[in-house]
Amino acid sequence: MHSAGGTGRALLATVAIALMVACGGASNATTAHLTGAGSSFDNPLFSKAFFDYTLQHPEVTVNYQPVGSGAGIQQFIKNTVDFGATDVPMGSADITSAGGADALTQIPVTLGVVAIAFNLSGVSTLNLDADTLAGMFLGHVNKWNDPKIAALNAGVSLPNKNITIAHRSDGSGTTYILTDYLSKVSDEWKTKAGTSKSVSWPVGIGASGNQAVAQAISSTDGSIGYVELAYAVQTNMHTASLKNANGKFVAPSVAGATAAASQNTSVSATNFSIVNEPGDTTYPIAGFSWVILRTSYSDSVKGSAVVNVFKWLVTDGQSEGSTLQYAPLPSAVQQLAVTNLKTIKAGGSTVLS
Repeated sequence: MHSAGGTGRALLATVAIALMVACGGASNATTAHLTGAGSSFDNPLFSKAFFDYTLQHPEVTVNYQPVGSGAGIQQFIKNTVDFGATDVPMGSADITSAGGADALTQIPVTLGVVAIAFNLSGVSTLNLDADTLAGMFLGHVNKWNDPKIAALNAGVSLPNKNITIAHRSDGSGTTYILTDYLSKVSDEWKTKAGTSKSVSWPVGIGASGNQAVAQAISSTDGSIGYVELAYAVQTNMHTASLKNANGKFVAPSVAGATAAASQNTSVSATNFSIVNEPGDTTYPIAGFSWVILRTSYSDSVKGSAVVNVFKWLVTDGQSEGSTLQYAPLPSAVQQLAVTNLKTIKAGGSTVLS
């Protein structure tokens, strides 16, 4: 069980990042203003990383709206943003709507953890296995003192209290990662709800965005739900340890996500799942997050800035996530990201050689 502590950064306010560093004088005016939208899973990382990047590159500003993966994809399709961000790569229908596979590229940018966060008076430690967690989200396990929960938590005083499930109400990559896991461990979940950014939830209360789900859990005694680990840590939430595929209880952590990622050595936009992977130290609900970029930007300045921002983020900028509970990309995945970035043209010319 992991009891989340503070990180010293208050990055969870609703963020519309408008980052511009004034260096004095017209000659230092901004030359590239980038806009993006999508994953709230990425928002703590992007808040810090884009701020730090623009300190070193005051000619660039980045405005990022954490509206959820589904909404970010739609804004990218409508060409209202320069980049989208999603915790699950675009599928074929969305790719077609965005102009086809030749019109875009999808870049892995970080590796994160979906934590099972809970709020139960008098209880700070909790173990859950796959069957019990699926039963809770299906509504079959609906009391905190249910025998299935009690059997996994010897010595913990569990109250006869209703379980309230908190889930996303918007199209969410975080939801995709969770439901991918539930579908792999529960045939009933796979049949009734399945794997998607947006599912028909059997039970629970909905909220839009990771931050809103975290707030719903924090304000509701007896609740349990799922959030990206950074949100749980920054709001001092309790999180459950989950029984992994090797039968070990593992708390959500960067190390657990790294162990999961090591099991998939050929990550791509069509082969990206790392849930329920084997290994004693593997945390079972983790995933990569991606940005969606155009393969051609007519504005050479803006296109060059897009490529350079994300080349930095997937290489030297990977350290930005270390204090925010994001794991660095494995070296092979970093190379995939850079290779994809090299396909992008700005003003008719490639930016990276």
